[in-house]
Amino acid sequence: MGKVSRGGMEKAVREAVTGDAMTAGLMDYMLRARAALWAEYLVLNKLAVQLAMRDELCRRFMAIPGVGPVTALSFSSAIDDPSRFRRLRDVAAYFGLTLKRWQSGTSIDVKGRISTAGDPDVRRTLYKAASAMLTRFKGRDTIKSWDLHLAKTKCHAKARVAVARKLAVTMHAMWRDGTFYVGDHLLQHSASALGPGRENPGRRLSADRAIRSWGACPP
Repeated sequence: MGKVSRGGMEKAVREAVTGDAMTAGLMDYMLRARAALWAEYLVLNKLAVQLAMRDELCRRFMAIPGVGPVTALSFSSAIDDPSRFRRLRDVAAYFGLTLKRWQSGTSIDVKGRISTAGDPDVRRTLYKAASAMLTRFKGRDTIKSWDLHLAKTKCHAKARVAVARKLAVTMHAMWRDGTFYVGDHLLQHSASALGPGRENPGRRLSADRAIRSWGACPP
């Protein structure tokens, strides 16, 4: 069939099995099941969007490029209380986004892959949000620029893990401090130059600050 879109999938399948009655009958059942599942998915997705838009914290989270309703709801539900974590690094470790380490005395200190501890669903949504920021978001963002620079020396998978880790740290800091996300520091300076009456309300968490809080360590 080649590459087809989601909307053109059913038509392409039916055309491919036109000459085989048995296969066409089997595909008909599978396509109807697919259509039913897709309809239920749309209902659940609409519900998730409504829940996220009713929550002020989730709306702040969704101001971050790549972060959607599912990521915002999953993260807020998993953290529950931001005061549980004293350090920002602990949030990334809680979701298994930090590296495993093997140490022996003072001479051996080996870093491996990420630990994959904690909730795999939240870790997966953060990774997808990182992927969306890097591939779909076309605007200016400090975290994205930092990661693109990192990707030149590391593979893209490791770069996305690094962004997922920074997203977890940034979202926790926003929740804890009651701040808003500003990924473009030039936009922040422009808003400040307009005067107090022209700025968006609320304190802002610059992406530059989020990067400094974690450091430029590779995944």
